[in-house]
Amino acid sequence: MERTYDYAWIIPFIPLTVPMSIGLGLLLVPTATKSIRRMWAFFSVSLLSIVMIFSADLSIQQIKGGFIYQYLWSWTINSDFSLELGCLIDPLTSIMLILITTVGIVVLIYSDNYMSHDQGYLRFFASMSFSNTSMLGLVTSSNLIQIYIFWELVGMCSYLLIGFWFTRPIAANACQKAFVTNRVGDFGLLLGILGLYWITGSFEFRDLFKIFNNLIHNNGVNSVFATFCASLLFLGAVAKSAQFPLHIWLPDAMEGPTPISALIHAATMVAAGVFLVARLLPLFTVIPYIMNLISLIGVITVLLGATFALAQRDIKRSLAYSTMSQLGYIMLAPGIGSYRAASFHLITHAYSKALLFLGSGSIIHSMEPIVGYSPDKSQNMILMGGLTKYLPITKTTFLLGTLSLCGIPPLACFWSKDEILNDSWLYSPIFAIIACFTTGLTAFYMFRMYLLTFEGHLRVYFKKYSGATNSSSYSISIWGKEASKSVNSGLLLATRNNNNKKRVSFFLNKTYEIDKNVRNMMRSFSTSTYFVKKNTPIYPHESDNTILLPLLVLVLFTLFVGSIGIHFGQGVMDLDILSKWLTPSINFLHQNSNDSGDWYEFVINAIFSVSIACFGIWIASVLYGSVYSSFHNLDLMNSFMKMDSKIIFLERIRIINGIYNWSYNRGYIDVYYATVFTRGIRGLAKLTHSFDRRIIDGITNGFGIASFFVGEGVKYVGGGRISSYLFLYFSYVSVSIFLVIYYLLFVSFH
Repeated sequence: MERTYDYAWIIPFIPLTVPMSIGLGLLLVPTATKSIRRMWAFFSVSLLSIVMIFSADLSIQQIKGGFIYQYLWSWTINSDFSLELGCLIDPLTSIMLILITTVGIVVLIYSDNYMSHDQGYLRFFASMSFSNTSMLGLVTSSNLIQIYIFWELVGMCSYLLIGFWFTRPIAANACQKAFVTNRVGDFGLLLGILGLYWITGSFEFRDLFKIFNNLIHNNGVNSVFATFCASLLFLGAVAKSAQFPLHIWLPDAMEGPTPISALIHAATMVAAGVFLVARLLPLFTVIPYIMNLISLIGVITVLLGATFALAQRDIKRSLAYSTMSQLGYIMLAPGIGSYRAASFHLITHAYSKALLFLGSGSIIHSMEPIVGYSPDKSQNMILMGGLTKYLPITKTTFLLGTLSLCGIPPLACFWSKDEILNDSWLYSPIFAIIACFTTGLTAFYMFRMYLLTFEGHLRVYFKKYSGATNSSSYSISIWGKEASKSVNSGLLLATRNNNNKKRVSFFLNKTYEIDKNVRNMMRSFSTSTYFVKKNTPIYPHESDNTILLPLLVLVLFTLFVGSIGIHFGQGVMDLDILSKWLTPSINFLHQNSNDSGDWYEFVINAIFSVSIACFGIWIASVLYGSVYSSFHNLDLMNSFMKMDSKIIFLERIRIINGIYNWSYNRGYIDVYYATVFTRGIRGLAKLTHSFDRRIIDGITNGFGIASFFVGEGVKYVGGGRISSYLFLYFSYVSVSIFLVIYYLLFVSFH
């Protein structure tokens, strides 16, 4: 056991081997590195699997032993300052290690197939592995400086992955938006770290908590300043976990590949903010204002995320706002003192949301051959429908993930969300009412998403194509050289030119030449629907096994991971592994959580929460399920036109027009930020530029021009004769003396 802990510090560095090897290989032997590019996925999965086994062993020992391990070594030492690096293994760390590794492995397996046609395949896996390294380093950090270093690395990886398809202006803008928004929180976090060091003189969590708590209890520090520093620390978590008001980057982050969306929203970037709050909770608990602020921000985020998801048509954006809402629950829980419930919901939500995002990727993958490789079409739920008969496995897994997120027993999120709802009633009835109302909204928009996607008829059909039967289709993102000839956008149709090169159209009206080596690494779609006769419709098809396997694995987690937190007292149903896992943390925080109970209390609470969820599901079924009932006997194209128009009409019913506009336009918060901050800052910049150019530069240029004219005038006075200079000098002195005497006489007489 001691040997396992002694080598725990190498956990973050194991996945780092992949990006380093890929970078070195591309630098020294690029051809060989590219030729075995599919092997890098195997290495990535293998190394992360080693970390998972290591993490599982540490977690088992945490559950059995219940102690905290910390290993430190000195980095910088002098007479006035000492900084140490280290590895901290405690229950919170072990939970995060399990989440990062298990979700990361299934996402990597999924990505091997999903990104196999993309020329940025190596860059993708290098960025993914470096992201895993950064997150593993973050959760094992033993002090605030170390956390901040890995915090910035996580942000950098998110920037690279969100903007993976950086030739698309939308993706480039999305990664910049995420970067700038998170810089606001990161700057606050840095100031908070420096402020706490000024107060306590330490960056280490163990010493920092002890010193800070003693100062607060003994009034040894200004309470306003201490509260301000703690608020700045929380600001970093607000930005990283997409809490209101710094949530605006999250839906735009969906411009990255779908596996990135699953990784960011389940186990990495958004979880980092929640982790920071949980790690610093011993510090926050002694400042009531901060705990109230955390719970208030959490409950606002819960409600706003759910309302914004109501009318979204992009399937990934709808899931993104769902993530925002669920992160609000996870942030609300520690704010009301429910550390255990926050950790529990973090686990259950991670697996359920990863399942939903990877399921949406399977849906998008099946829709792309029909509507084209444009996210505006392939991710638009208005163009979907009737996918049940085409994607039966994806449909089943997506439905289970939807039911879990709605809080339907016995799926995972039911156990954790129900616990948060119960604890919120003990803290504040207002917060509890909002949280319960949001539960109904969650059920409504999740089943709206399911019904629009899988039920009814397919609302878009394969358009008429003509072409040779020996043509093949490729999916390409970037890296090709732009050719001179333009083609119409749409499906990516590969043709051969006179030089025996293939040209592939990207999302824009441009053609890209593909290098021969890259073309050999790309695999054409094997589905026979690409080799069809003219006017033959193409229908969606189920994804490959390497895409479906991660979905099935995540289904198992969604079904059974909730059992680790089941607690009905001390009877035979006491399966509460989570409480044993978190015992050191719970004891340290002196938490009075609602852990104990009996069957009667549990059933009453469960009936209430499940009834709200079922009501939301019923409303969604009435509004969206009835859309399809009258179209079974219509012609396919007429059905498409009428169904589409009826859904648009349904979305814009005058009675709920205001709610629809509020939701679809994201509460106008982005518009407000663009008006106040973006345009305001640009206006201030223009004003500053005008002041600098007209006033500052004007004064400087004025002195220069004046000096020029004075010099020009003086040069005509000089004649080169000393007698003339002496005459002028004595004349000046005589006149000056005369004026002085005249002034003195004038003053004396008056």
